[in-house]
This record gives sequence, structure tokens and C-alpha cells, in this order.
Amino acid sequence: MQAEQLKLLVIDALEDIKAEDIQVLDVKEMTDVTDIMIIATGKSSRQVKALANEVVMQAKAAGVQPLGVEGETVGEWALVDLGDVITHIMTPQTRLTYNLEKLWAVPAQNEKASAEQE
Repeated sequence: MQAEQLKLLVIDALEDIKAEDIQVLDVKEMTDVTDIMIIATGKSSRQVKALANEVVMQAKAAGVQPLGVEGETVGEWALVDLGDVITHIMTPQTRLTYNLEKLWAVPAQNEKASAEQE
């Protein structure tokens, strides 16, 4: 399955269980680990677990075996690794604490700052 199709599958799975603030980051220029990172919020640890489970179930139904699933037992932060797409699902407090969007935006901001200085 292509990365773009996989991205849409994950977004649909997250929307099915009412994930909030779904962000899609194109990180293929920043890392060789994955092409797309999806970050979403679940209202509670129970919803985080359900969201991760739904992503896994829909991926398997589409013939994609997850490379790894972590954190679903605790429910504060779950990660579903589908190869070209990695999904992070967090409670609101955990998402605020780790702020992955800012972390993965650092290279883009550095490039912008360099361009402005020239």
C-alpha cells in the first residue's frame, strides 16, 4: 500500500473513533524512518487505546501488518508503526508536554531563519 493511501486509511480510522486535532506531518526530508507522521489526541487513556486499536484493525483489514504497536496498554501515548506512516495518539496533557509538532518543525524553521538572514 502506498504511503498516501495508508495516510488516508489512518485518518479514517482516527475519525471513526472521534480523534481530535489530527495533524499530518510530511517528514520524509527529515528522516529515513518514515515518510508521514500523524499525531492525534484522544480525550482519555481509554480513547487513546481504542484509537490505536482501530488503526491496527483497519490496517490489518487492508492487508497491512503493523511493524510495531507501543504504549496501548497504558494509554497516555500510543504509537502505531505502519512503516511509511507512524501514528502517535496521545492524551491532551501528554501531547502538550511533548509537542511533537514543534519538534518535527525545527528543521523547517531553521531553513526559514537561514533564508531570512541572507
